[in-house]
Amino acid sequence: MGSIDFNQIVSEHSQRLHYIAYSYVKDRFIAEDIVQEAFLKAYKKLDTVEDSNKLGAWLSAITVRTAIDFLRMEKRTNWMLVDPAIIEPIIGLERSGENLEEEVGVRLFKEEVNETLGCLSKEFQEVMILKIHYGLKENEIASLLNLKAATVKTRLYRARKQLKHVYAEKVSA
Repeated sequence: MGSIDFNQIVSEHSQRLHYIAYSYVKDRFIAEDIVQEAFLKAYKKLDTVEDSNKLGAWLSAITVRTAIDFLRMEKRTNWMLVDPAIIEPIIGLERSGENLEEEVGVRLFKEEVNETLGCLSKEFQEVMILKIHYGLKENEIASLLNLKAATVKTRLYRARKQLKHVYAEKVSA
């Protein structure tokens, strides 16, 4: 590809890329960050583009993938895993958004569950935190902690059971 001024590329494509990023994340400021990240990625690989006529499509693809990566990361950091019997009724309340009191109750419940994690033994805390906060799968946790996958599954089961028991004691007290 010939010599193209990167500033010219940014000025020509930034508005469309902002629109694309915003359509994924629905936040103007996060969309700006995603577009900046996409331009950084494009700048590093600009020499690999063979056809300058396809530059817009290439930038769009980078922006879409960057936005999707952001959403995946956001989902992992906000993910919380609890016994389905406890959390299913609350998910229904959270989605409806009809009552502010219910939403506050859900947030307080999530905080209590996170506090209750501190009552677990260290080995249970490790697997639960890796599962909940980092969204890792059992085999990923096993390789990270140098354990067998079956051991991780057992610890997760026991940690959930212990978490449920400790939380039930807190509620009844």
